[in-house]
Amino acid sequence: MEMGNVYFFTGFPGFISNRLLAKLLERKEAPEAIYALVLPEMTEKAESQRQNLLKMTGFPGEKFLVITGDITRKGLGIDPDVQEKLAETVTHVFHLAAIYDLAVPKDIAYKVNVEGTRNVNDWVRGLKNLRRYVYFSTAYVAGKREGVLYEHELVRPPAFKNYYEETKYEAEVLVDALKREVPLTIIRPGIVKGHSQTGETSKFDGPYFILNLIDRLRFLPIFPGIGNTEAVVNLVPVDFIVDAVLYLSHAKTGEGKTYHLTDPRPYKVREVYAMILKEMLGKTPKGRIPLPVLRAALSVPLIRRWLRTEKEVTDYFTWMGNFDSSQAQKDLGEAGIRCPDLKTQIPAMVKFYLENKNNEQYQLNIR
Repeated sequence: MEMGNVYFFTGFPGFISNRLLAKLLERKEAPEAIYALVLPEMTEKAESQRQNLLKMTGFPGEKFLVITGDITRKGLGIDPDVQEKLAETVTHVFHLAAIYDLAVPKDIAYKVNVEGTRNVNDWVRGLKNLRRYVYFSTAYVAGKREGVLYEHELVRPPAFKNYYEETKYEAEVLVDALKREVPLTIIRPGIVKGHSQTGETSKFDGPYFILNLIDRLRFLPIFPGIGNTEAVVNLVPVDFIVDAVLYLSHAKTGEGKTYHLTDPRPYKVREVYAMILKEMLGKTPKGRIPLPVLRAALSVPLIRRWLRTEKEVTDYFTWMGNFDSSQAQKDLGEAGIRCPDLKTQIPAMVKFYLENKNNEQYQLNIR
């Protein structure tokens, strides 16, 4: 008799891994066991999150274990006795651990995102009952390539907008090379935002920098528009990502493929900005602030910290890339999973932000 699924996660207690686990524990086919690899300094937070998940789902505590380790070490720094059991039993690996900060320095990004992934790849090769290795990349491995970007492509762009993109590209190249060796699914999400209906998120980064900017400048009598008028921004809610990933990581159709989990009907940057401004302050943008002026302002640490906005986010306001997600739409269509329209999500997104904007746990430490 085939044993049940045994899951191994990196990146817990991060936002997406937490959401994936919550949904996984609610499934009819309950996991046989779950292991979450956590840095020693994150153990307390991970344990607290584990308790929340157990309470929420009623899943047996002895089947969900937090183990300490570090993806930047060979063998992931896992205790040899624990490792022996993992090698025999783990069926599904979800590798989400990464540095996601757009302003991350190169050496840190390289160590975690590239070397860390190399170590996870080596570790995965030693699993005797592996049914699927799911790697979380990003649609933005495209770097500064523009035009239509396809799921089957993994092309080194002429340049990258930041070290996050560059190191995620390098890491995906390493994972992609494993497709002939192990059952693999590569996930390339767009920019992940909070839940489509509740607005709940864990950090005000990415698109939330726009909300921070508007909130800090709410005293202005006139709000100028920002960004190239034609550039689109690809935002996807975490609940769509979770449903899509859990389906694709278990369905036979998902094996050996790379998916753009992106919005097939994204809005332009100016449209997103206008929708958020209208929802937050009831205002409409008038005129336009030149992007070089905004970039110059965000180059000043004091202004950057006051506006709670990273300068790197402005690189996405003029970038003319469009993600083709035909394969994802086709395979997810079989399960009736679709990315919801962003316009319907703005009220919940803004409401959650306004309720929590002064809670420092949600705000990034802007350097």
